[in-house]
Formats: sequence, C-alpha cells, structure tokens
Amino acid sequence: MTQTDGASPTPVRIPSSGSPSSGTPSAGTPSAGTGAPARRGRWDATDLGLIAVFAALVAGSALIAAIPVGGLGVPITLQTLAVMLTGLALGPGRAFAAVGLYVLLGLAGLPIFSGGRSGLGVLAGPSAGYILAFPLAAAAVGWLAAIVLRRTAGRAARLRAVLLFAAAMVSSIIFVHGLGVLGMMVNAKLDFSKAFLADLAFYPGDVIKNALAVTIALSLHKAFPDLLLRRARKADPLPGEVLPGDVLPGDVLPGDVLPGGARP
Repeated sequence: MTQTDGASPTPVRIPSSGSPSSGTPSAGTPSAGTGAPARRGRWDATDLGLIAVFAALVAGSALIAAIPVGGLGVPITLQTLAVMLTGLALGPGRAFAAVGLYVLLGLAGLPIFSGGRSGLGVLAGPSAGYILAFPLAAAAVGWLAAIVLRRTAGRAARLRAVLLFAAAMVSSIIFVHGLGVLGMMVNAKLDFSKAFLADLAFYPGDVIKNALAVTIALSLHKAFPDLLLRRARKADPLPGEVLPGDVLPGDVLPGDVLPGGARP
C-alpha cells in the first residue's frame, strides 16, 4: 500500500522478483492494475509555449525574401525548413498544432504566408497544396523522428542523423511535394507532367533545407533532451528498458508502510 504525503516520491529500490533483467514490464510509471506505462496526457504550459514559439518561427521564416520560381507564383522559401525543424524538434502532436496554428492564422487574415499573403483566397492559388501540406508534413516527420530518436539511443550519432534526414525527405516528398503537385493541377489547371516538372525545381533546395533542419534539431535534442528524446522514450520504451524515474514493482516510495510497520 502506498501513502501519499505530498512529498516528491524518491523510489528506494529493494530486491524483488520484478527486475529489468527478469523481463518484468517496467516502462515508465505503471498504470494502476495493468503494469502498462503511463502515457503523457494533456499538454502543459511548456508544451503550449513551444507550440506558440515554433508557430512564430514558421511565420517568421515566411518574412525572409523568397526566390521566385517559374511563372506560377510559387516561390522557394525557408518555410519548409521551419516546418521540418518543428516536426523534428517537437514530435507529431505538438508539431501539427504549431504548424496548424500558423496556417489557421494565415487563413484568418494575418499576412504570414510568403510574400505577405493571407486570407482564404490563398486556397485558390497554385501554392495552396503546399500550405495545406505543412501541418501534415510536420506531424509525419515528427512521428518518424520520435521513432528514430527512440530506436537509436546509444548508437552512432551519424546513423541518427542519416535516419532523421531520410524521415524529413520522405515526409517532404509525400506530403509537401505530393499535395503541392495536386494543388497546381487543381488551381493552375496543369496536367500531372507539367505540375511534376514545375515541382522538381524545389527538390534541390529541400535537400539542403532538410539537412540543415536535421543539424539544428540534433543540436536542440543534445542541449534539451526533455524536448522530445526523453518524452519519446517514456511514451514507448523498448522492452526491458528502464528509464530514470521509473517506478518498478518492488520499489518502495517515501510513506510506504512495509510489513511489520517499518518505513523505508
């Protein structure tokens, strides 16, 4: 039985039949009655602050002068760099919220799309597919980044960087370029081959921007492990993995009453 006294619980580990080496489930703080890891619930103030900061980052990236490409009015911008960095840094949920907030504010009238554009009229332009793809791409790369960070813990940093870059490229190709081509086909009335060729001009820049986003994200995770790395490992730890702060079966917390009335 465990008594709660309001103090921060500092587990005192005593030998028991349930140990990591014995294969006893020990992921995170066990849920009552199931032994399953407790998953993070609602976002706290820090999460909301990060969502706001990265939404502002994406908006700020649109203020930097864009490079016009072709005659469709779809420019090369730093927005895709900010979108991918948001996913790589925050993970799927918070990245989707941050980039989705940016898109909603732009559609609501704030001049935060490239070239100072805003409003629902953007959805009728050739860049509509790219803009609508941003939250999906951020969520996708964030989901893949969480997996990569969790699975490459303790392995070579170069492997992690390569896998994160691959995650960014896959998300970019499927969502940003896929929906971008679709947007040009619908709004600019291009056939697939012409829309695809128009979209190819953005690939070299995306390779550079994704490499830069991975470099920045790795620096952030090294400086701030709680940003995503520890969160991902706690949410879905590897079998048998014991993380700092885990409470295992057999652990005795302050206030617990042991057989015979003794206290730890």
